[in-house]
Formats: sequence, C-alpha cells, structure tokens
Amino acid sequence: MRWFRSGAPWIWLTGGAVSFCLLAVMGLLLLIGWKGLIYFWPSPLYEWHTSDNRVVVGQLYDTQSIPLSHIQYLPDAKKLMAKGEDSVERFYIKIANRELLPLDFTSLFDYQVISKQQPKGWIVLDRVSNGQLYGKPVSYHSVQGTSTDHIRTQLEAGIEKAHSVRAQIARLIEDKVQKIGSSLESLRTDRRKRELNGTVSDEYLSHYEVKSHKLNYDLTQAEKKLDELRGRLKEQWLTLEYQKGKTVSVPIREILDAWYPNDMSLMDKMHHWGHEAWIFLTDNPRESNSEGGVFPAIFGTILLVILMSLIVMPLGVIAAVYLHEYARDNVLTRVIRVAVINLAGVPSIVYGVFGLGFFVYTIGSGIDRLFYAENLPVPTFGTPGLLWSALTLAVLTLPVVIVATEEGLSRIPMSVRHGSMALGATQFETMMRIVLPMASPAIITGMILAIARAAGEVAPLMLVGVVKYTSDLPVDNEFPYLHLERKFMHLGFHIYDVGFQTSNIEVARPLVFATAFLLVAVIVTLNLTAIGIRNNLREKYRTLGQD
Repeated sequence: MRWFRSGAPWIWLTGGAVSFCLLAVMGLLLLIGWKGLIYFWPSPLYEWHTSDNRVVVGQLYDTQSIPLSHIQYLPDAKKLMAKGEDSVERFYIKIANRELLPLDFTSLFDYQVISKQQPKGWIVLDRVSNGQLYGKPVSYHSVQGTSTDHIRTQLEAGIEKAHSVRAQIARLIEDKVQKIGSSLESLRTDRRKRELNGTVSDEYLSHYEVKSHKLNYDLTQAEKKLDELRGRLKEQWLTLEYQKGKTVSVPIREILDAWYPNDMSLMDKMHHWGHEAWIFLTDNPRESNSEGGVFPAIFGTILLVILMSLIVMPLGVIAAVYLHEYARDNVLTRVIRVAVINLAGVPSIVYGVFGLGFFVYTIGSGIDRLFYAENLPVPTFGTPGLLWSALTLAVLTLPVVIVATEEGLSRIPMSVRHGSMALGATQFETMMRIVLPMASPAIITGMILAIARAAGEVAPLMLVGVVKYTSDLPVDNEFPYLHLERKFMHLGFHIYDVGFQTSNIEVARPLVFATAFLLVAVIVTLNLTAIGIRNNLREKYRTLGQD
C-alpha cells in the first residue's frame, strides 16, 4: 500500500503509456516510409506459364492466402477441397500496358501456375501517358533506318536527345510564349482600363495596334519554333514484343525513362532508386496526379506555411501582449480569453467557410472592384488563392499562438519588469527589450504548434485556394514575382486526391504512401528548424530566469 500511496505506480504507468504511444507512432512512420520508399525500387519482371496455356508477364504486386471456402464456386477449388486443402495463394500481378490490355492488374492462383521465371532482356518504359509499358525490344527505328543491334545504346541516346528537346521546348515556352502571352494580356488590360476611364485616344489606339501586331508576330514565330522542336521528337521509335507474336511501336517522344530490371545489379538498382526518388521530388505530376512527381505540392505547402507564420505570429503576439500586459482584468478580457480558448476547438472546415465568405467573396471582391475593374467579370482576388488560404490558416492557428505567448509572458517574474522600469525604461521599452526576448522561446513554441496544425490541414484549403493541379507556381520571374492571387497545390490535398479521386487506385496506392511520408518529413523539418531556433533562444536567456 505504501508503494501505491507514493505515486510510483502512476509514474510507471504514465511512462509506459508515453513509451507505447511513441513506439506506435514510430511504427506507423516506418510502415508508411517502407510502403512509400519501395515504390521507387525497380521490381523484377516475372513470366508465369499457366495450366490453360496463358503467358502472363508483369511485376508481382502482392501475394495473399485465400481460404478455399471463399472461392468454392470455382471448379478447381472444389477439387482441392476434396484433396483436403484449406487455402491457396493468389498472386496479384501488375501487367501495365494500359492501352493494349484490358486491365492494369490481373491475378493468378498458385494451382494455375506451371512455371515462373524472370526473362532476361525485358524492358520497363516509363511514359508520358498511359503509365508503364513492359516488353522485349525487337528493333529501333530512326531516320537512318531500322536496326536490331545495339538497341539499348540507341535507346539511351534517343531518350537523352528527347530530354534535351523537351528542355528546349520548356525554355522556349517559359522565355518566349508565356512572356509574350503575358504582355498581350497586359496590353489588353491597359486598353480596357483606358476605355473604362474614357482616356482612349487615336494616338494610343495606333500605338496599341503596332505593339499588338508585333507581339502576335513574335508569338507566331515562337509557335513555329515549337512545331519544329516537336517534329524532332517524331523521328525515332522503338518496337517491342509485349506478348508472344504481338508487337507495339512506341515513339521516343513518349518515353521518359527505360530500365531492364532483370538485368540490373544491386548497385544499378540502388542508383535507379535514387534517380526515381529525385524525380519524385523535383518533377511535375502526370496522369491525373497518379504518376510523376510532387514538386508543385511541396513548394505550395512550404510557401503556405511560411506565409501563414508571417501573418499569424505578429497578430498572435500583439494580442497576447495586450491581454497580459496592458488590458485590465475585467469581464471583457475574461470573455475574450474564453472566446480564444473556444476558437481552438472550432472544426477547421468552419474556418474554410468563413475564409470563403469573408476573405474571398467580401474582401477579394472589394479589391477587384477598386483596383482590377478592367479584368471583371473575371476575378483577380475575388477567387480562392494563396493569400486567402494563408489568412484562413492564420485565423485557424491564432488561438494557439495567443495561448502559448501568454503562457511565456506569465512565467517572466514581475521583478524583471519592475527592475527595468526602475532604471528609467518605459513600459514599451521594457516590453520590447526585456520581456519579449525572454518570452521568445514560448513564442517559438506557439509557432511550432501552429505549423504542426496548419501544415496538415486540407478541409479549409479546399474552399479557399488549393487545386488538384496547376501548371503555374505562385513564384516566378514576372513582377511582382510572388503572386498571392494564384491557386496552388498542397501535399495534403494531393494525398486525398490520389487516394480517393483517382480512377486507378491500385496503381496510385504506393504514391499515396510516398506522398504521406514526404508530408510528415516536411512537417518534421519545419518543426525541427523552429525547435533549433527556440533552443538557441532558451539557452541565451537562461541566465535571466528562463527555463
């Protein structure tokens, strides 16, 4: 009884519960990481020969043990049950070749398989559209003729050339086409503005026609150059045998990468894994987000969190300083504190509705009427965008920052304030030079909590700015460089879209795990950065009484 009264059992129970929770979280992260990172590993291609004279070539996606009672409607299952068997193995096989075969996946039972082998010389093609293609190279075609020798070398050279031409096309679009289009739009907008103001003159119209003609001529020349570059991508193609006696020709312009998984060494596979992971981090999504990379989503997530932090931190700190240092302890301040605490429990989707109604339809529409009337009825700020998303998340996380800052201010002894003012400092100087620096670790703690909550929010963003896909980043080399009115991509919404909205969930499932692991890594990185800053500040002001 004395041991129970000492409280030791509860200490051990609490420690055990915390340890269990940490192990559960680590186990979940390891599971997500394993399921996600294995997505980039070059899985071998197998060739199954079945009892009904079929040949199936593909990657082994999953193996399941199926009780015979679940498939007793099959004739072979009844025979196995008569022999005393309880279950069979089912092989779930990714056969790809989406436009050639009816399904991306098929399944075989182990009793159907006569033999299984890894055929040498089979290739996996990663394509611009229609997913991956499996086959055995037969010939390589170019303007010089058809070749059946050294196909691998020619294919590598062709893919490298295609990458170079695509890079030229991308640069031409970015440096010429987009800039000319932006200039044309600015010219039309300026004319529309002058028409609304009644300041259109004959001299201006003449200048407008000359400049418009010049820009349209430059755009035509750029489009001709684009057609020329795209024509180069049609000069070569590869012929594959994807089934016995069946071949398909694949233009090099459709091929992004190629590898021979059954011919690769361990070092080759590790190099390929790193290359694919890098593409995942730096490339744009394809195929309705079910393939390709997630760079726009990474960029949008980090930029949103940074903007949200820049908005919420000053507002939260000012509110906390006023409530704790300046406001009197009366009914009004107590009601405000209760309201702040209650706001922390409001569902996030409610903040999304508030952001849509107040920020987008009220403030944004007002900005459009005042400053962008020439663009109406097409809205500029009166539509969901990055700015409204950051403001909505700032409102959502504001109670967290206020509470954390007030906690930090309350831990600073009153003697420190009195000592400062006794030496001649004003209350404002004491606050700025003594109290706030000493409370900065608690302020950073509030920012960490705000980042942790905001980075994973999806529901409010669906209403105020996030989209499935956008080709334009919120930051580019055009003035004003940071475009707060643009829509953006987000890792959380990307996970939702790929996991629940894609038409081919089995193909996209590994990508869901990879993106989820990446989102956790981004949040952890942002938090560790803030924690490092907080620890440095805590150590700096430890001598002044901070713990």
